[in-house]
Amino acid sequence: MPADLIFEDRLRPGDELLARGQRLAGGLYRLGIREGDTVAVLMGNLPEYLDVIQACRIAGCMYCPINWHFTPAEIEYLLVDSAAKVLIADAELLAACLHVVPRDTLLLAVDANPVSGHYVPVRSEAALRYESWLASQAPYDGPTVAPRGHLVYTSGTTGRPKGVVRDAVPLDQLQARDQQSQTVIASTFGIVPGCRVLLPAPLYHSAPTLFARSAMQTAALLVLMPRFDALRVLELIERHRIDTLYLVPIMYVRLLKLSAAERARYDLSSLRFIASTGAPCSPDVKRAMIEWLGPIVYETYASSEVGMVTVIDSRDALARPGSAGRPVGDAQVRIRRESGESCDVGEIGLIYARQPAYPDFTYRNNHAARERIERDGLVTLGDMGYLDADGYLYVCDRASDMVISGGVNIYPVEIENALARHPALGDVAVFGVPDAEYGERLVAAIECDAAASGLSAEALIDFLRPLIAGYKIPREIAFVAHLPRDDNGKIAKRRLRDAYATSPWNR
Repeated sequence: MPADLIFEDRLRPGDELLARGQRLAGGLYRLGIREGDTVAVLMGNLPEYLDVIQACRIAGCMYCPINWHFTPAEIEYLLVDSAAKVLIADAELLAACLHVVPRDTLLLAVDANPVSGHYVPVRSEAALRYESWLASQAPYDGPTVAPRGHLVYTSGTTGRPKGVVRDAVPLDQLQARDQQSQTVIASTFGIVPGCRVLLPAPLYHSAPTLFARSAMQTAALLVLMPRFDALRVLELIERHRIDTLYLVPIMYVRLLKLSAAERARYDLSSLRFIASTGAPCSPDVKRAMIEWLGPIVYETYASSEVGMVTVIDSRDALARPGSAGRPVGDAQVRIRRESGESCDVGEIGLIYARQPAYPDFTYRNNHAARERIERDGLVTLGDMGYLDADGYLYVCDRASDMVISGGVNIYPVEIENALARHPALGDVAVFGVPDAEYGERLVAAIECDAAASGLSAEALIDFLRPLIAGYKIPREIAFVAHLPRDDNGKIAKRRLRDAYATSPWNR
């Protein structure tokens, strides 16, 4: 039985969730959707998202999460490349991108505001109103198939996004594979039978959708937030006695910005596991979280392609600042030079990894790209790092993000971690741009309202001087309202570099 769901203070019991998933699977099957087909999803964090996750497990189809911040052109690319046969979308979002939806795509429009009754009509000859259509569907009665998950698109370092398609698990191997993956999920996400979990991150990102899928299968309660709000997170933890929480580092920063009085207002003693993945966490930010909430913070190095690779708990994180931990389960990690030779202990090279708890994958319509990143059964995504003598992984940066200035290798994540210590800053991105004298020079983009905070580039440079070497301090600093992100939630430095090349900030 799926976990009970609470969304916006409304309870949806697990048996109701299961029934809705079965009806959606049945309805999709009668619309012609078969095992391995793709259903695209374009909506915010809504209960209907969980219907889709359930249905795809039952009917063996894949769901393709689409970032609702995307432009119509970006949405069109994903719909076409994924060969989505159905698009299930928030009606308002659908109305805004309807002109790019392929004519043969079946449309199911979700009313995101059922209480108000607000509804935006869409293409009348093709769109079905989701809730009334679902109510008329009989449960799935097709063949027994292997459950499938999400078809996530990842931009990598260059080119257009690539869809990560996992192999189906043969039915006779399903139980053993499930046990393997549940062990990994317990170690990295903290999801165990009977737990009570809170998810404030967007479901269109890879890790949060995996977190939600795992929680639905195993937890007693899943509390889904429509969007992150720092005080609301604390309120929900207390109200529902949450023990397992998923956050990303920028959420840590925003929680830490709450006043001491605001933090003390809520009883957070039920918490036992805070999971984080998707982006490296500054050691100082992590230390502050541990000092506040205790040794319950866990960080995982993972990717859409390989899955969960390493994990580090709070005690090891304090003893080894900056480490991403050791391999989880039967995962393998190797560090190699560009030539393919193994690196020495402490030597920075390309990270190669494999997690056998997950089925193998390829890139949709681009198997050649998949073949290029494999060596000896392990794959690299271009991340640079090293292993210490005890096998702990340290992730330095992406190979494409490393900056060579004056012949010196500079890893921007170190500078980003230093900037993250500043209490007034949001997310930051440091990247390299061409320089006639040094080859490359450093530029920083900071998500912050400089006028409201009273910050200046000069003040931040002064802030950095005692923290990092002078050659690592960015030559230019710009303040932006929002940093561009890829569909997996990571900051899109490639887009920042492209924007800078078109129109240098000169700040």
